[in-house]
Amino acid sequence: QVLLKESGGDWVQAGGSLRISCEASRHFDNNYCMGWFRQLPGKEREGVAVIDRDGTIGYADSVKGRFTISKANDKDTLYLQMNGLRSEDTGMYYCAWDRRSLMGELGAGLTRFLSHWGPGTQVGVSS
Repeated sequence: QVLLKESGGDWVQAGGSLRISCEASRHFDNNYCMGWFRQLPGKEREGVAVIDRDGTIGYADSVKGRFTISKANDKDTLYLQMNGLRSEDTGMYYCAWDRRSLMGELGAGLTRFLSHWGPGTQVGVSS
């Protein structure tokens, strides 16, 4: 069992930057894929950025070149650096772990149930 807790959500102006974090209750290991997901107002939850077990990183087309996912193994923390924020990035951001690859969850709504979720952190971008 792993507990995930996001933090760092805030309101920023369009064009601004924000880094959100997800701290895990257990040490990172190679058994899990990790990722950031978001739910925009009135839309389904979608994958934003993921790291698979082999270290492969993927991004949704809507955030490529603006968002960067990373992890600090010594802190058991996953990060999402968000630059060039737009009003359409406003929403609730979640981190998730799963034993299976998360690459197929990027972009449009989730295709399957994921095993571990954090409660989310709110990101707001004002234009």
